[in-house]
Amino acid sequence: MPDYGHELQFGAFITPAADQPERAVALAEVSEAAGLDLATFQDHPYNPGFLDTWTLLGWVAARTSAIHVTGNVLNVPLRPPGVLARAAASLDRLSGGRLEMGIGAGAFPDAAQGMGAPVRGTGAAIDALSEAIDIMRGVWDETAPGPVRLTGEHHRVQMRRGPAPAHDIGIWLGAYKPKMLRLTGRKADGWLPSYDYVRSPGIRDANKIIDDAAAEAGRDPREIRRLLNLMRPVELLRGDPGALVDRLLPLVLEEGFSTFIVGGDDPRALQILGQEVAPALREAVARERASAGVARTASALARRVPGIDYDGVPASLAAAAVEPGDPQYEQVRHTYIRTGSPALVLRPSTAAEVSDAVGFARAQGVDISVRSGGHGMSGRSTNDGGVIIDLSRMNKVSVLDRATRRVRLEPGARWGNVAKVLAADGLAMSSGDYGDVGVGGLATTAGIGYLSRKYGLTIDHVQAAELVLADGTQVRADRDHHPDLFWAVRGAGGNFGVVTALELTAYEVGDVVFAQLVVDASDPAAVLQAWGALIERAPRELTSFLMMFPGRRAGAPIVQVTLIYAGDDVEAARAAIEPFLAIGPILDQSAQVAPYPAIVAPANNRHVGQGLEDTHSGLLDHITPEVAGALAAMIRSGDIAVVQFRSVGGAVNDVAADETAYPHRHQNFSLLAGAVSQNRRQLDKMWSELREHLDGMYLSFESGTEPELLLEAFPEPALTRLRELKGRYDPDNVFNRNFPIPPLTSR
Repeated sequence: MPDYGHELQFGAFITPAADQPERAVALAEVSEAAGLDLATFQDHPYNPGFLDTWTLLGWVAARTSAIHVTGNVLNVPLRPPGVLARAAASLDRLSGGRLEMGIGAGAFPDAAQGMGAPVRGTGAAIDALSEAIDIMRGVWDETAPGPVRLTGEHHRVQMRRGPAPAHDIGIWLGAYKPKMLRLTGRKADGWLPSYDYVRSPGIRDANKIIDDAAAEAGRDPREIRRLLNLMRPVELLRGDPGALVDRLLPLVLEEGFSTFIVGGDDPRALQILGQEVAPALREAVARERASAGVARTASALARRVPGIDYDGVPASLAAAAVEPGDPQYEQVRHTYIRTGSPALVLRPSTAAEVSDAVGFARAQGVDISVRSGGHGMSGRSTNDGGVIIDLSRMNKVSVLDRATRRVRLEPGARWGNVAKVLAADGLAMSSGDYGDVGVGGLATTAGIGYLSRKYGLTIDHVQAAELVLADGTQVRADRDHHPDLFWAVRGAGGNFGVVTALELTAYEVGDVVFAQLVVDASDPAAVLQAWGALIERAPRELTSFLMMFPGRRAGAPIVQVTLIYAGDDVEAARAAIEPFLAIGPILDQSAQVAPYPAIVAPANNRHVGQGLEDTHSGLLDHITPEVAGALAAMIRSGDIAVVQFRSVGGAVNDVAADETAYPHRHQNFSLLAGAVSQNRRQLDKMWSELREHLDGMYLSFESGTEPELLLEAFPEPALTRLRELKGRYDPDNVFNRNFPIPPLTSR
């Protein structure tokens, strides 16, 4: 059977041995460090020598941050499908969309029946599994009307839908015989056999059974991923990755497999698989697909946007390119905040591939958006009808030199994961307040985080940047190489190229004191002024964010104050925090000593454009009565969804205004206000009345793109200097989506 065109994945088949529980978890961690996509575990609950697989999946998901987990395969007869569906959705949400469902009709039926599983013959077990799949999909579909109802021969349920998982969980069936293979074709997202057990029918006949059943059910067979368990490949044991690539390539191109899961519990083999075999096989497959063309259905081809040269996508990017008709499109078209309908999403994994992506995107003559994490309050990391260069596959975090605290971050890494990796070496980097935010966007604009008053902005710690320029050139910018570009990257980086890596100097941070207050803001102006005055007098170790929301009772907004003391000196933290208890009636309060990664843990929210449609940003020296009154009126109007203050000052203002392209080094507060789409006009009007009191703007929180806003973000002489550099590095204004700076080609 020819290649089905799926992106390649690689995983580990790990034994859940009860006498070595930590080894199973360690092998999953090794798999993640090696860059593998999946950690899978066999499921035999009736075997006392094995850990319970479902419990293990949750534990491994908590100990890792990127790798997906699944049973290989879960014994469904031992788990009621309604309960299993909710458990799966819960774990998927908790893990940030990292659960898949490898399931089966149940092996060793006598042992399973001894644990209470129903007594069923083979045919009845497959029918019961079919009903279970319908129940699980029904529970996960929160958009369907009414409850999930099924009165089947084996399952009877009437239950409320939800919760929906964080991503579309793949249902992969362990199948070998015709009836199970036909069920795979009708209802599953993937076929998950072990190579040694595919005998009668063989691989090609089994694929044909799946494909025919899919076509009869009105499905395209290419929707179904083909996965393969390989038990102890001899080439890995010999350390011969080239031989394994040669062995696997025909399994992709001729048999249709796109996921390879290796057993044997050998850490070195897993490292070779992830670091040597996977990139080599991906490159070989990309080469072959480029010459043959990636197969897409007629309906998928019909959704292509006219004018885009889809067939001209570079070979290096073809396997990871996502078109509007592809199954992955819904997962990559939006950001967390904004909706989008791009014509094409390119997902490079190396700087060379970024260069290919920039060259191809330029040739299309459409908008080009660059995305790191995809949070993007300003809305510029998606578009309609253009090309997105999505850097999420470039997500490595490395400690280069612990002695000098030098770290290297790729742009697609999320700050929550960065915090977790750095914490292992007692290091941290202030990076906003939300662990899902990507490195690239934040670390090239400013980075106002929970530790800013003590340690400054994120950009203040950048020591070097690797970029792909508008002409595809790869450069390194630091104080000795392209120093002018290095200056520009720290504050306006998105306008000058695609950052492919950053080197920063982290700082020593262990635990911090984290406190939260909920305040009844019946007098919101008084609360704001009291908080602002305390922050200006607070020690540098204390940074605070304040968020104000419309209250449920008219005229009584709610204020949430977050206070972070940089260090674990509880008495000093108490002295710094206690004065804030007097800013207004306290409705709730909490304080704890916590590791820094715990307060910026990634939530891994679904990117479905669910946030604010209009946001405005400003900077302030002080919260004056005029400012507090204007904001109180805003929030009381009911038209504004949120007002947020972030404290700056302290170490932020130790840096000279001309040291970086971010010149705002005397203000004490950063202000954000946001509204949903139907209230945009009201927000714009009220903000215009506030503008005279503002002193500058932080562009990552500003959705407007009016030319006059440039001077608020980059007051002179910064703007002229940036325009001159833009004329040198990007004269055609290719990177014009990130608060565009017009090139100045002559003075």
